[in-house]
Amino acid sequence: MGSNANPVAGVSGDGDAVVVRLQGEIDLYNAPALKEGLADALAREPRRLVVDLSDVTFLDSTALGAFVEAKAKLGRADGFALAAPGLEARRALEISGLDRVFAIHETVEAALG
Repeated sequence: MGSNANPVAGVSGDGDAVVVRLQGEIDLYNAPALKEGLADALAREPRRLVVDLSDVTFLDSTALGAFVEAKAKLGRADGFALAAPGLEARRALEISGLDRVFAIHETVEAALG
């Protein structure tokens, strides 16, 4: 672990929703890039922010903290969603109890719907 690779694979959005697509291992070492990507998405002032976790292989508490911070900054209780978490990401969400805090969807399409 300990990757400096940018975890943000892309930010796209149209209408009221912005999707942040993440990839690889997300931990203390690349969390600043994650926070920057989420801040860029929030700067678009979306009504809905969806974080696509389909290509994420690991999340640590730093990444989870960035999600909590982004949800708070969005300011809409129903506006933040996580999509397509794999086994490792889902385990991190369950262990932290955040699976009860975030709306989690099986696909990006479901999260946008």
